[in-house]
Amino acid sequence: MKPGSILKQEITEHMKAAMRSGDTKRRDAIRLLQAAIKQREVDERIEMNDAMVIVVIEKMIKQRKDSITQYVAAKREDLADIERYEVGVLQAYMPKALNDSEIESIVEEVISLIGAKKPQEMGKVIAALRPKLAGRADMGKVAALVKSRLII
Repeated sequence: MKPGSILKQEITEHMKAAMRSGDTKRRDAIRLLQAAIKQREVDERIEMNDAMVIVVIEKMIKQRKDSITQYVAAKREDLADIERYEVGVLQAYMPKALNDSEIESIVEEVISLIGAKKPQEMGKVIAALRPKLAGRADMGKVAALVKSRLII
């Protein structure tokens, strides 16, 4: 096994388990994830590592949350429930989320490491934070936190 593909292997094992147990909802949700991973690998001609798989999962979760909002607005709870279930399956593969104090600590550390003082340096800070926080924090909230630190 190549290093960095542990998450893909885990997804494959969960797919097999869902197929054996006859859990079609779970099987279908995992199959969608596998298809998205495979599509990206084929498109970019790469072998994805865990960090890249997490980016794909984050994107799929965001798409499903957007769909839930639209389905609820259209009064289609049946479709929203399917999307909610898929979000639950996808979130199981995400790393443990960081709490607010852990995020603040990492943000402060990166800002001091880079030596950022002005709001114009926000891009540098976010670029340095992204690999550390990918899948473990809402990057929108992180960006707001960085902005508030650099304005002071």
